[in-house]
Amino acid sequence: MLFNSIIFLVFLPIVFIIYWLLKPSYRNIFLLIASYYFYFSYNPWFLLLLIGTSVLDYYLARGISQATNSSKRKQLLVISLISNISVLFAFKYFVFFYNSVGQIVNPQFSLLHSLIIPAGLSFYTFQSISYTIDVYRNKYKATDTLQDFLLFVSFFPHMVAGPIMRHNDLMPQLKATYKLKNIDWESFAKLTIWGFFKKIVIADNLSSIVTPVFNDVSHYSGSTLLVAGFLFVIQVYADFSGYSDIATGVAKLFGINLSLNWNRPLLSKSLHEFWSKWHISLTTWFREYLYIGLGGNRNGKIRWLLNIFIVFFISGLWHGAAFTVILWGCIHGLFYIIEILVKQRFPKIKAPALIGWIYLITIHTLALTVFRALSLADVKIIFNHLFFNFNGTLCVSELRQVADLFFIVVCLLVCGLLFVKEIIEEFNVLQKASNVKRLVKPVFYILILVSLFVLGNFNANQFIYFQF
Repeated sequence: MLFNSIIFLVFLPIVFIIYWLLKPSYRNIFLLIASYYFYFSYNPWFLLLLIGTSVLDYYLARGISQATNSSKRKQLLVISLISNISVLFAFKYFVFFYNSVGQIVNPQFSLLHSLIIPAGLSFYTFQSISYTIDVYRNKYKATDTLQDFLLFVSFFPHMVAGPIMRHNDLMPQLKATYKLKNIDWESFAKLTIWGFFKKIVIADNLSSIVTPVFNDVSHYSGSTLLVAGFLFVIQVYADFSGYSDIATGVAKLFGINLSLNWNRPLLSKSLHEFWSKWHISLTTWFREYLYIGLGGNRNGKIRWLLNIFIVFFISGLWHGAAFTVILWGCIHGLFYIIEILVKQRFPKIKAPALIGWIYLITIHTLALTVFRALSLADVKIIFNHLFFNFNGTLCVSELRQVADLFFIVVCLLVCGLLFVKEIIEEFNVLQKASNVKRLVKPVFYILILVSLFVLGNFNANQFIYFQF
């Protein structure tokens, strides 16, 4: 069930009404059933996988919490990690590695087709893993009921594309009792309206331009590929952060506050700043459970830099079983390390903000262009056109072959609106003009709501990160 589908617009009010009509003691069990139905609508069989992995981790975490022998605790943690990683490997990576090894051995090897990946598999798996690791680290005791834990993993607003919530952030909220009168209706309205705008007006319309170009890169000049790459940067951000906005807004209908997942990352001036603002819950997860697990910066400079690169490599692999996606992670890891080395060598030099922003957008665009490419062969073609055969005169004419000029102009205008809003928020432009702010905000969101119906792409396109 997609947020941007008709069935969700029916599902949500029904769940909301029944939830608040029930006695507090019955609300969470109903919310769990509703969450399972939400996931069931994608693929009934994958619901069994979700329940099975969640139940297993629950009892393994209880075993870890109750065990007094350190060896037994470690064994139970290893079982949890192996079971979760095995599920991820089976659905996301088996076909990729099988085909890759097969082609190395025999170029005429018969390839397997991709398996259907359960929606949100990586997200709910990582959330479950964090629970068992934190119990192992004695951050808290596994005293939650099975019902509470199952809802912790499967709470429908954030289950399939995050944010990835920690036990201490979400579980106490699930156990609390709320009153209907305390719902933050303003935040719900602003977050969902803006989230839907980013998804169906910005991201889905940009896809109509980006997809044809990347499906046939050999027929487009370097300038067109560069523009398409930059538009894909905006598409990914609008698509994913739009989902997070909607999820955060919907959660507020049940009294739940989800953690901040995006903090205007495209206004960053370096990769370090970018990764502190982009997909914050996942970045934090990798830092706490992978980077620290590898030793962090505790084992010398070379090992420290290697640990950073490994995190980015695995981050790329997390995003998909493809060499292009892995290369995207490696590019970010390489430039992240270069930033560290440059800062250490020239600690007093600070680049102007504009130069830093141009650098960040350039690196991010080139890396996401690799990410979006259909194959390494396409990456080679793209980079050849960008660096050795660049032609800046064909961009407009080539884009007009992809989409109508008026449509392209409208897309650029809504992208401009996205940046204007984020710049205003970043620099608190309206903070001092409180009277203007009170007038502008409601008018702005009313106009955004109207534009959803005028400019929105209502084809119920899947969110990009559902495949992860």
